[in-house]
Amino acid sequence: MSQNNIPCKQHLRTAEAARYCQVSKSFLEQRRIRGNGPSFFKLGKTVVYSTDDLVSWMETQRRMSTSENGGSCAA
Repeated sequence: MSQNNIPCKQHLRTAEAARYCQVSKSFLEQRRIRGNGPSFFKLGKTVVYSTDDLVSWMETQRRMSTSENGGSCAA
């Protein structure tokens, strides 16, 4: 098992992806609706995230100051 008791696997459902990124499930759901979150797959009605995509998206959230506007929080 990896950190936070999340199994090491390549694709995670929304709740697992939220734990992996240390954000809430609703945060990812809102970002998915707005189109400014990590890439995801729809497998039927199930949303899954690639761990590679989650890491890539988190890297785009890197900031040097709290006053930086990354544009990712736009409504």
